[in-house]
Amino acid sequence: MTKVAHGTVTGFKGGEVVVRLDGDDPEAPAGRIPRHLLSWAAFEDPAQVVAVGRRITAEVQGVDARSGRVVLSAKACEDEALYRHLLRARPGDVVTGTVAAVHHFGVFVRLDGEPAHPVYPGTGFVRVPDLTWSRIDHPADVVRPGQRVTGEVIAADSYQGEVVISLKALQEDPWDSLGLAVGEVVAGPVTKVVPLGVFVRVRPAAEGLVHVSDLGGQLVAEGQELTVRVLEVDRVRRRIRLAAAG
Repeated sequence: MTKVAHGTVTGFKGGEVVVRLDGDDPEAPAGRIPRHLLSWAAFEDPAQVVAVGRRITAEVQGVDARSGRVVLSAKACEDEALYRHLLRARPGDVVTGTVAAVHHFGVFVRLDGEPAHPVYPGTGFVRVPDLTWSRIDHPADVVRPGQRVTGEVIAADSYQGEVVISLKALQEDPWDSLGLAVGEVVAGPVTKVVPLGVFVRVRPAAEGLVHVSDLGGQLVAEGQELTVRVLEVDRVRRRIRLAAAG
């Protein structure tokens, strides 16, 4: 459970802000705010952000077992509206928003009713594996800026000030209706060639591996249609083993 602490800045040490938490021994302040957890704003010196004697509200990140120091994040609580927004997000909630930016590392979503984020174009964030069940080369293969999307909340991340959501969670898992039996012969395009063998798409959202020893000496290239026999379907590990047929 998220815990918020209150205290007073007493000084600076090694780039960190030293905080005497309410209830601390005045001579032994226990709170520390690391530089990267001080503020969303850019700064050169922590003293540009806070002054000695200032009252601080911060989220407790943890306690150093050896030193007993309480690690705090003032950044998490800096934007009150954003922090309240994050606290309201619960895993399993279904949220809707508009795609604000698409990057190779994930997708930012401007959630309906969200406050403005101090740094990012939206408070919602979709990690690449949470976009779709299908294999993709780039998130732009799935979504585009301005597109309306609906997803399920995975977690509220106060470190990044984001609501992590999954679009995939609300999509049907193609493995639930794979309909692929051991011994079945199917055809599909080669999607990737690797030293170990080749991957072949045997269903719209499912690929299997033909090990190099099961290619029968064939030389194949990406995009080539290959007829294969199903050797194994591992539902738990979501793996399909194939062999070239014919």
